[in-house]
Order: sequence, then structure tokens, then C-alpha cells
Amino acid sequence: MSGGVGLLSMVGGRAYRCQGWTAVRSGRDARCDSPSAPVKGCDEMATAREPERPALALFAAELRAARGHAGLSREDLAVKLNYSASLVAMIETERRTPSRDFAARCDEVFDTPGTFSRLEERLRDLPYPASFRPFAVHEAEAASLRWYEHALVPGLLQTEAYARAVLSTRPNTSEDVIEELVVARLARQTLLDRKYPPLLWILIDEAVLYREAGNSEVMRDQLMHLAEMSHRPNITIQVVPYTAGPHSGLLGAFVIAELDDSPSVVYLETAAEGETLEDSATVARVALSFDSLRSKALPDGASRDLIMKIAEERWT
Repeated sequence: MSGGVGLLSMVGGRAYRCQGWTAVRSGRDARCDSPSAPVKGCDEMATAREPERPALALFAAELRAARGHAGLSREDLAVKLNYSASLVAMIETERRTPSRDFAARCDEVFDTPGTFSRLEERLRDLPYPASFRPFAVHEAEAASLRWYEHALVPGLLQTEAYARAVLSTRPNTSEDVIEELVVARLARQTLLDRKYPPLLWILIDEAVLYREAGNSEVMRDQLMHLAEMSHRPNITIQVVPYTAGPHSGLLGAFVIAELDDSPSVVYLETAAEGETLEDSATVARVALSFDSLRSKALPDGASRDLIMKIAEERWT
């Protein structure tokens, strides 16, 4: 598209304009009007700090404004982006976070100077626990992830309600910070919706399925979500049953990120904080632990059946 499209936001009574048009938000809608003042350029808009507006809401608003200015339906835009119309709709309504690839394609379609990519970076810069931040980059770039959890559902497979219930247990943490952490956790899950998502091999202890987070409805929805996600061709979920008895996995959760062009990296949960480790000896030991646990786990089909049975019998 020639000429380019400016992306804008309305924050605290200010409008941002690029290349001759202005987007004005009212509620959840955005429209394009004639230039108005005061205005800022696209580059300044992308880096401005706007604490009153969540990063996901900002990306969604700019996408709706750009699509409306271009005269495209969601279906039209989906074709140009090579993504589904349903994904476009979910991102525009803040039910899904955009991937790095999605943002880059938006910049290409709307001929914008990296604006959507910078907005997507803000999503990746959302707060994580300090000990997890070094591993977050490896998780996002991994070709495969081998994950063991003995206490909670893995973050990449948590529902919003389950994540909020878990994160709400953090001591001395305000509701605003909890919401930021929930958004950050959900933002990580977009890697599963990439065109070429990582292989995800999950081992969970059976106790995870019985440990209540939130209430019965939250737990049932979470377990049904696990069962549904296990049907994806890149995701394998296996349960280590109670009948396996004591095992090394009870010492703590861990994730092994296998990268295309770099050595594998391990993230270990500890009582104090998590650790990201890259030395080959540690990675090899943790990989051996994963293989040992996998030998004790139920097959994937039997695991799915158990998950659904517990969802229906324990949490209904």
C-alpha cells in the first residue's frame, strides 16, 4: 500500500497523528478524522509511556484504527496477513496477544515504519518475575520445550482465570500488578499460535489436577483446556500418576528450551527464585531427569482420559 498509514492513540486528551490522519478512540471503537492538535509523530507514539492504557489494549486499538482507515474487513486483512480472520478478531478485541510475526506483517501491510513491531515489543516487555526474565527470551525462540510441573499447570497452558487465581496468591502485591502479571503470562502463550510453533512436551504430576486454584469452575475449565490443547499436533501432555510413587520430579519444576542455533537452556524452579542455566552438564542432567519421568508417565491418550475424568468427577 502506497503512502503509508499512521497509527495513533488517544491518551489523556491527546491524539497522535502520522501522515495526515488521526485516530480517535471512543470506548472500544476507533475512527479516522481530519488532523487535529495536539499531535505527535509515529515514532514518539510507539515509545511513549502510557501507564493508564495496557499495552494489549493499545495494540488492539491501533490495529482497528489502521484497518478501518485502509477500508479492510477482518477477512480482507486476514488474507493479506496470511493469518485467520478469527485470530485478527481476537487480537482486535484483546482476547489474544499478537506474535512478533503478526506485528511485522501488520507493518508490511499498512506500510508503517516498524510501529506495530514496537508495540509488540512492549507486550514482551511486560513484567515477569525477575528470576524468569532471562529465560523468557529462550522460551520465545525455542524450537521445542520439554516441561515438567509437579505443583501447577504450566504457564503456557494456563487459562486466564487459573493464571489470575495463581498469581493472586503473591504476597503484598496490588491488584494492578496482578493484572499486569496475568497479561504478561497470557502474552507468552502466543508462541503456540505461530505458523511454526515449538514442539511442547509437558509432563505434569497427577497432584496438579487436584490442587484447587480459584474454584471448581476455574479448575474444570483449566483441565478441559489441557485436554483440548493436547489434541494439537505439536503438543504432548502426559500425566505422572500417583502410582509412580516418589520420584525425582518432586524436587521441583523445570523447563528445557531447545534452540535451533544455540545450545539448550534450562530453567529451574527453586524455593527462593528460578534459575536459568546454560552449562551443558546441567542441561544433560535435567534432560536425563525428564526422560526418567517420562518413563513413569501415562501415554498421552490415557493422560487425556484421566484429565477429563478428573475434570468431570472432581470439579463438576
